[in-house]
Amino acid sequence: MSSAQKRKAQSPIPEAKSPTVQSPKGQAKSPTPGPASPTPGPASPTPGSASPPPAQSNEPTELLPGAHWGELDIPDDHDSTLGGSDVESSTASISSTILQYRTIKGRTYHNDAVSDTEYWGPNDAKAMEVMDIYHHTMTLMIDEKLYTAPLSKDIKNALDVGTGTGLWAIDFADEFPNCNVIGTDISPIQPSWVPPNLQFNIDDATREWTYQPDFFDYIHIRWLCGTIKDWPSLYKEAYKCLKPGGWIEHMDGDVNFVCLDGTMPKESATYQWGQIWSEVQRKTGVMFNMLDSGCMENGIKEAGFTNIQVEDILAPTTPWSKDEKARQIGLYQGVSLTTDVEGFLNYFCGQVMGWSDNEMANYAAYLRREMKECKIHSNIPWRVVRAQKPLDA
Repeated sequence: MSSAQKRKAQSPIPEAKSPTVQSPKGQAKSPTPGPASPTPGPASPTPGSASPPPAQSNEPTELLPGAHWGELDIPDDHDSTLGGSDVESSTASISSTILQYRTIKGRTYHNDAVSDTEYWGPNDAKAMEVMDIYHHTMTLMIDEKLYTAPLSKDIKNALDVGTGTGLWAIDFADEFPNCNVIGTDISPIQPSWVPPNLQFNIDDATREWTYQPDFFDYIHIRWLCGTIKDWPSLYKEAYKCLKPGGWIEHMDGDVNFVCLDGTMPKESATYQWGQIWSEVQRKTGVMFNMLDSGCMENGIKEAGFTNIQVEDILAPTTPWSKDEKARQIGLYQGVSLTTDVEGFLNYFCGQVMGWSDNEMANYAAYLRREMKECKIHSNIPWRVVRAQKPLDA
């Protein structure tokens, strides 16, 4: 079955090759965060000893209060995406309880019966559209590929943690027809028409995993920024379930946008994006500063993995770049970010930061306007970390 047939919502613009991957330690500050791929994934077998959440700084930030945005006149915001671009089932028998979603300010979220994790992402149609667009955006970043780990074609079992709408898992199952692929998430929003070698499970990756030890050849994690407090514990679960010699790969972005030419004022909505999520991290302990903290490579090393490889990608947030590859990535990433700004803000800004509906709406409108104008040359830092379980483990 073709990838096009499987997609519930196709990405907006014509396909393009992804931007260049920069060497690991990257020069610029890691930026973007955003949403995180919507749901976190599986639960599996052995509990690893939970590492304590990272210490949170009490130092004041440059965050502007919600009232700052509430007092401003809302800009003309007719176009919800960049340049007016037109981007606008559960998998098996699942208990009806799981489908009884929570509703917050008109948006639906996963049921607490599945996970009590504070996950910011809605699971409604608007949020699913963003996940589908970001799937394409992230493949562009790694040269239109699904993975970068050196996988053999005869792998038998693979796991996609936090599969979201399941597009990555579907494409991977098609590419590896003899591999048993499992995609896990806390929301049953995946399609039912999937390759025969793929199954979706409702699971919470932050709990003890229930898969047998030494089972998977490959574990894939992508865009779970803002979903996990204890990354070392999750990586230890993955380590337990991987076969010796198996690979783990984690791709994620940071919330702090990076600008290299001085076009991003601190009072801009674009700059404030990173300040908002850094403050949410300080208040909740949920990790948003994925690159600045080093939590990916450090947590993977702590879990016992070896042959750790790190690659950094600086991806434009809008199509401001003159480089064609970077411009295409910026086009898709901009649409991913602006299609549902309110979906990113609704839970944590409303429930944790105490922002009013008007303050969130005004901020979202200013961010969309700045991104549509492309005057601010911001980037989101992404990082790909892949590592191997030792053969003698």
